[in-house]
Amino acid sequence: MNKFKTPSRRGFLAGGTALLAAPAILRGTRAYAQTPTLKVGHVSPRTGPLAGFAEADDYVLAAVADAFAGGIENNGKTWNIEIISKDSQSNPNRAAEVAADLILGDEVDIIVAASTPDTVNPVSDQAEINEVPCITTDCPWQPYFFGRNGVPGQGFDYTYHFFWGLEDVIGAFLDMWDQSGVQKVVGGLFPNDADGNAWGHPELGLPTPLAAAGYDLTDPGRYQPLTDDFSNYINAFKEAGAEIVTGNMIPPDFATFWAQAAQQGFNPKVVTIGKALLFPSVIESLGDRGDGLSSEVWWSPDHPFASSLTGASAKALAEGYTAASGRPWTQPIGFKHALFEVVADVVRRAADLEDYEAIAAAIPETRLDTIVGPVDWSNGPINNVTKTPLVAGQWQKEGEGFDLKIVANSAARDIPLTGEMKLL
Repeated sequence: MNKFKTPSRRGFLAGGTALLAAPAILRGTRAYAQTPTLKVGHVSPRTGPLAGFAEADDYVLAAVADAFAGGIENNGKTWNIEIISKDSQSNPNRAAEVAADLILGDEVDIIVAASTPDTVNPVSDQAEINEVPCITTDCPWQPYFFGRNGVPGQGFDYTYHFFWGLEDVIGAFLDMWDQSGVQKVVGGLFPNDADGNAWGHPELGLPTPLAAAGYDLTDPGRYQPLTDDFSNYINAFKEAGAEIVTGNMIPPDFATFWAQAAQQGFNPKVVTIGKALLFPSVIESLGDRGDGLSSEVWWSPDHPFASSLTGASAKALAEGYTAASGRPWTQPIGFKHALFEVVADVVRRAADLEDYEAIAAAIPETRLDTIVGPVDWSNGPINNVTKTPLVAGQWQKEGEGFDLKIVANSAARDIPLTGEMKLL
């Protein structure tokens, strides 16, 4: 596991020199200032192969800063909220480094992170080591929990997560595939990374549930991210007669696979890939070969939820981003916004914002309707985790662009269907 180890911040500040102790003394007296400030650290992959997850960060952070402009009241006192955002560069080691810098250098009071286990896990590990409250999202809960060596029934002390799980994405995929009518023969593409190893895990991932649903999965083994040759995988899928291809890939890897599949005459009828096919920019880059590709849908303008911070509907948030950027909406927008909804709620409720333990204790007490749905850690599938709803969708060509149609919603019927599944 990638961990950038540091001593706990408490031990670091308590045992350090007078020079290091000075900021701690200043922290302890800040409540006597006219308007105290609470610092929130934010880690996100602004650059690198995961940058699609952070495409809307500037827009979301600006909107959140506006919402926080008047401060947040806690126990009769108004607190300024300062957000300090740092780029993980899509690298787990870098994510750990910037998280440690936010905790030990900037002395943030809460840290948040999103966008795959490569960002979420190292940031959460730093928060847990340094005893700093942490809220994360945009990563299935299994790689978050088990990827950090979480023990069911025990969990973590400072780190909390909201998102869906592999059981939900499998259910959404099966919901979509069952209605397609194709042969139940599936080719699996799983990279040798935290996500790929979780999705391809024999018991915790796709293989066992797919078999139980009558699907025959061909898994040729893990490939190295950013590989340039998928010939062995394509040949294995051809030999098996795979009509469906699934897995979890970063965008460059899917682009390589999909180009080589065309060159080698492999034409599956359904292609449903997590992560890579979430983003309009990726689909657009594939041209006509993007039409009909499918993925999970965590959030969309059609989700029937609104922000507890601003009152904006999912549709209004998505349209606001498009108007400001000229770009299509992306799924992470809702979850990035929801992170700060939860932060604001925790800040309002914490018994003592001077005390990390009190802030951490307020997180699992959250009962909040957010723009991605209810966030309530009392009903999680496991310690430190609560789930948000998931449906499945397909990219369909409309005019010059593509629209992500929700085509399967059996697990979340309050999220409306917006299209019908078609074969490639």
